[in-house]
Amino acid sequence: MKGVTVLGSTGTIGVNTLDVISRHKDRFMVTALTANQNVEELFEQCCKWTPPWAVMADEVCADQLEKKIIEASLPTQVLAGVSGLEKVAALDETDYVMAAIVGAAGLMPTLAAARAGKRVMLANKEALVMSGQLFMDAVKDSGAELIPIDSEHNAIFQSLPHDFHRGLEITGVRKILLTASGGPFRKTPLSELDSITPEQAVAHPNWVMGRKISVDSATMMNKGLEIIEACWLFATDTQHIEVVIHPQSVIHSMVQYNDGSVLAQLGNPDMRTPIAYALGCPERIDSGVEELDLFEVARLDFEAPDLDRFPCLRLAIEAMDKGGTATTILNAANEIAVDRFLEGEMKFSDIPRVIEETLAGVEIHTADAISTLLEADAEAREYARQILGTL
Repeated sequence: MKGVTVLGSTGTIGVNTLDVISRHKDRFMVTALTANQNVEELFEQCCKWTPPWAVMADEVCADQLEKKIIEASLPTQVLAGVSGLEKVAALDETDYVMAAIVGAAGLMPTLAAARAGKRVMLANKEALVMSGQLFMDAVKDSGAELIPIDSEHNAIFQSLPHDFHRGLEITGVRKILLTASGGPFRKTPLSELDSITPEQAVAHPNWVMGRKISVDSATMMNKGLEIIEACWLFATDTQHIEVVIHPQSVIHSMVQYNDGSVLAQLGNPDMRTPIAYALGCPERIDSGVEELDLFEVARLDFEAPDLDRFPCLRLAIEAMDKGGTATTILNAANEIAVDRFLEGEMKFSDIPRVIEETLAGVEIHTADAISTLLEADAEAREYARQILGTL
């Protein structure tokens, strides 16, 4: 039986992970559950799963959870903060770690799992966006397994040859075709983007996601971050990745080979599919996902992304090409801008402006240490806040 730590268990990915695990209780046991501030839901999960460990990133919330745990006489020990997250990510009794904490907050516990040699089921793309080579070195040095959970990267992982680590060109791969739904504003007139509300931006046409990721999908920054992530995951560069708008979200991504073949992974837009793949690999296990009905789908459409409509996609590609701490700066500025937009403090169309100005104003350094990345992250956040003060 495999022990599983779920980092971010109250979020969409975490909830879906527990749903898949519930179908295979003879194979998996939950060793730790974590959340940021959602005390009530984490407590309910602890009642159901009785994990040995639970962590609240917020220390005040950890105290509240601990009181509930004691009153309920549950055998769960409560920890708090980043140190607590890192501890449960590296537990001896944990074999698999679902890294589903959104944003930069997920970097250190995900890195701890990699350093501990776990099977890291990576749903936190920011870990690679921020730390890139350092993260991949940790995976290699510890012998950890790294399986991507993003539906696109999981599809690519399934469609690549098993020895792709030797190099895509060596293994006959011409390029990666990274699909994108285009989000809710793919056809919205550019003149109307200024008036987009947070409620409109989080209403994704195909996927059920958290608010921050939904906004990233609407700006296509999500796809930009996925390009950066794919470069690190599959040891390639932005020149060998092509974004394809595919509104139906049925083809989750494709790999084009030198012989003219294109291999694709298809399925209904349900995150339980890649989660089940990562949990069961190399076996295929039941995910609870409804089977794909191609007759109901009927058609598959494709189009090129419009970089005038989606400048965040361009900015992400440019940051990856610059290297160093540029992608850390990009991610930090985006997190600040999206948060302020969701709070109703700035316009949707100002998100790329804040990111571009931050990239231009914060010095890029060589990404040779975690301390350097964290300093760049903090500096970029402060710079972005200053820009927001001028809007």
